[in-house]
Amino acid sequence: MPHPGPGSLSPPGPVGGAPQRLRGGVLGMADIAAATMANVGPAMSFFFSFAFLATTAGEGSPLTILAAGVAVGLLGNTLAEFSRAHPSAGSFITFVGKTFGPVSAVTTALLATLGYIIAMAGVISISGGFVQITLHHYTGVDLPWIIWTLLLTGLAVVLMLRGVVVSTKWAGYFFGMEMLVLVVVSVAALVEHRGQLSVDPFLPSHINDGFKGLAAGFPLAVYTFIGWENSAALAEETENPRRNVGRAVFSSVAIMTVSYVLFAYSTLTGFGYDVERLGDSATPFIDVAHQTLGALAFLAYLGGLTSTLGVLIAGINSQARLVFNAGREGLLPSFLGYVHPIRRTPNNAIVTFTATALLIIGGWALVHLLGPDGRSMNPVVFFTESSTLGATLILLVYLASNIALPLYYRRYRPQEFRLVRHLLLPAIGTAAILVPLYYLAKPGQPAPYNWFPYAALAALLAAVGYATVLVRRDPTLAEHVGSVVADAD
Repeated sequence: MPHPGPGSLSPPGPVGGAPQRLRGGVLGMADIAAATMANVGPAMSFFFSFAFLATTAGEGSPLTILAAGVAVGLLGNTLAEFSRAHPSAGSFITFVGKTFGPVSAVTTALLATLGYIIAMAGVISISGGFVQITLHHYTGVDLPWIIWTLLLTGLAVVLMLRGVVVSTKWAGYFFGMEMLVLVVVSVAALVEHRGQLSVDPFLPSHINDGFKGLAAGFPLAVYTFIGWENSAALAEETENPRRNVGRAVFSSVAIMTVSYVLFAYSTLTGFGYDVERLGDSATPFIDVAHQTLGALAFLAYLGGLTSTLGVLIAGINSQARLVFNAGREGLLPSFLGYVHPIRRTPNNAIVTFTATALLIIGGWALVHLLGPDGRSMNPVVFFTESSTLGATLILLVYLASNIALPLYYRRYRPQEFRLVRHLLLPAIGTAAILVPLYYLAKPGQPAPYNWFPYAALAALLAAVGYATVLVRRDPTLAEHVGSVVADAD
């Protein structure tokens, strides 16, 4: 059966009747940009990643971040061009499915759902873990992190179920607080060490092992940007999504790139460019805050707390909408495509997404307890592990989308095809994605990272197998993929 054209609005049969719709046009460009940057969670991402980045890339680690920002910008071009042509809450799932057909749509839906849930499980765990760390540091109280995780996750879910406007605003508020703290600490550190400022971190000659050192830290640098795609999944609820999604993507990536470079430079400066000492710190930025602000270093902890809350709300909000749209179009179980009749929120998708992430945390914790050491799970370690596995699956989705863009425009919108935007930039973006994928799959990694590539391959094969069976059982799925355009009447 031929694929419907880009503007097709045939109702998804699996849900029945007219398609379930979210509340359209209630978010502006500033709203989705703020939600996108809240999903990135710069404080949370930077706190727990920069020590490793500095260890791999050395004094030139800001250049690794800059390279990652450029790579994500290339991916942003793909997302913006797809959203301009076919804005959809399904985001990557819709874009890949419209290009390659229903089997690819179902496969992408399964990989994206699994990848985002696994990655978000790390965020959910670290939210409670960071509260535990903060309270223990200042009060000596050491309540189990899982208590705080459940409380914060419950609060985030309540906000999301109340409506996209309320939850997005709160995510934006939390992001504003964390950015204020991060910038204040960074500027204070640079002023404190103004006599030691150097341009060395911006010289390629100061990267450890040259390109090899840059490439080794590149996957983690790219991961610190994950969440940049948030705005595309909010397209259905955004005013003029064909224009505003792209603007939100590019502005968010640009702001995050400049911010991360500032944070990296100030942290290096705070440690006197002693990369070895910096690498021994669990959270070097907080150490710099202690050195610079003294008692006011509490602000850095506050930034971390607001960051985890912002990521919880913004991340689940957008990623659950991908799951919702896949359910609405029959690519995943149809109950996921339910919308609350008054608030117009995808309640079933939000609750299912969150509950599955909590189950993954519980399962991972049980493996630790039953393991040879019989130790409890460390949420900081789990954050790194789950983020790595989730990112591997998400990068496969990014890769498929980049390959799809030129084919989509040549097939459906040949009159709008542009060599640079629709072929050259996606080709460079594809090469940029292959670098972190190579390092994530590279042999010789320690456990459990050594079996992550096999887990990702198994997930891919299982998804393709399930998709093939599902499409054979329901050939009409081709009509459902991308059938609800975000700005349709």
